[in-house]
Formats: sequence, C-alpha cells, structure tokens
Amino acid sequence: MDRNSPVPLYFQLSQQLEAAIEKGRLSPGSLLGNEIELAGRLGLSRPTVRQAIQSLVDKGLLVRRRGVGTQVVHSQVKRPLELSSLYDDLEAAGQLPATTVLRNTLEPATAEVAAALGVAEGADVHLVERLRLAHNEPMAVLRNHLPTGLLALDTEHLEATGLYRMMRAAGITLHSARQSVGARAAGADEARQLAEAEGAPLLTMQRTTFDDTGRAVEFGSHIYRASRYAFEFQLLVRP
Repeated sequence: MDRNSPVPLYFQLSQQLEAAIEKGRLSPGSLLGNEIELAGRLGLSRPTVRQAIQSLVDKGLLVRRRGVGTQVVHSQVKRPLELSSLYDDLEAAGQLPATTVLRNTLEPATAEVAAALGVAEGADVHLVERLRLAHNEPMAVLRNHLPTGLLALDTEHLEATGLYRMMRAAGITLHSARQSVGARAAGADEARQLAEAEGAPLLTMQRTTFDDTGRAVEFGSHIYRASRYAFEFQLLVRP
C-alpha cells in the first residue's frame, strides 16, 4: 500500500484483491477473514477495509456469508477479441469449463443463417445450442449453426470439449471471422438459463467464421452474463 499516493487506500486494496482473484491466487471459495483481522494484518483502518470489500461485493467477486465471513465467489472472465473459443479462454483462465448440450439437431436455415453460411434459405443446417459453465456456474448460452456434413457433432463429445477443438481435430483450419458485439436485457428463459434476474444485462456476440479456403464453417449467436464476462479490446493509433 502506498500511503503517499493520491489514490485512496480502500481503492488500492480493492485493486490488489481483484488482481489476486483474477490471477487465481485467491480461488473461488477462499475466505478473506473478517474486517477486524484484515485491518490488523494490513495496518489499515476498519472503515477502509470495509469500503474495499464492499466495492468487490458490488462487483460480484466477493460475498459476505453469515457465520462464515467474506468469501471469494469468482472472477470476471475477460476475453480478448480474437479468433478463439470460449472453452479455450475459460480453460486458459483456470475457470474449469463445462458444457451442457441443450439442442443438437438439424433445422431449416433462416434467411440470416443462410446468408451467413452461404446456403439456400430453408436448406438443412446443423444447430448446436450449449450452456457453458465455469466452476459450475452458468456463463453463456452458445447457439451455433454449421453446414451439414462439415464434421461429426456427437453430443457426448460436445460436452467434453470445445467446438473449435473439434473442428481442428477434423482437419478444419480456422482462418478469420466477422464478429459483432452488443448488449440487451435478459428475457425470462435466458434469465432462467443463466441464473440472472429477468431484465439483467447480457452481452451478445454474433460471429461468422471462415476456414483457410474462405468457406463459412459456423455462424454463432451467443449471449453472456455481463456480471461475469467482458470483452477486451486493444486499440492502436492509426498511422
């Protein structure tokens, strides 16, 4: 803690605790101890510690449990905008990804899906809808449409690994994607699936992915819990 810094001590403490949670030094379920213990250990006043903890409670990273103390809940996943899968990003962040397949079927392509995949409207396409979890908490609902015959989409395999890993294993070389990110409020079904309140903010993402021959290999339409998930951008000055 830098007591000569103009940055308030509570904010310095909250930033250090948040960094420890994000880097896994404080894992989900870890106990921080009570405010008196923390204040004594850190040489800070109790109101300073209380304010730092409350800021992380408000972010959803900590929770106060009666008779237990202050406990780490989870870290927010920050995903760089690059051609990677959510499964791989969660695994790299030590978030213990898991998947429940909600639908794995053929259906007629809508106009939007047909345009993205370059197939005729009404033609059969493969729909895979999955609930992605981290540390057994719901994170996102992923809807992917793929051309038929592209690869075997076994439900058991889809629940064991990520879609992009399955593509790579099938010899498909992912090359580029066109992607848009947005936000909206959760509907009743989405709120139930993601353990959020109806109307809670959700991040949305649509992506059309192409292989090294220029063929569209998937059209994804995904929703993420804004309380648990963020996209990160790297911005460069135009020369």
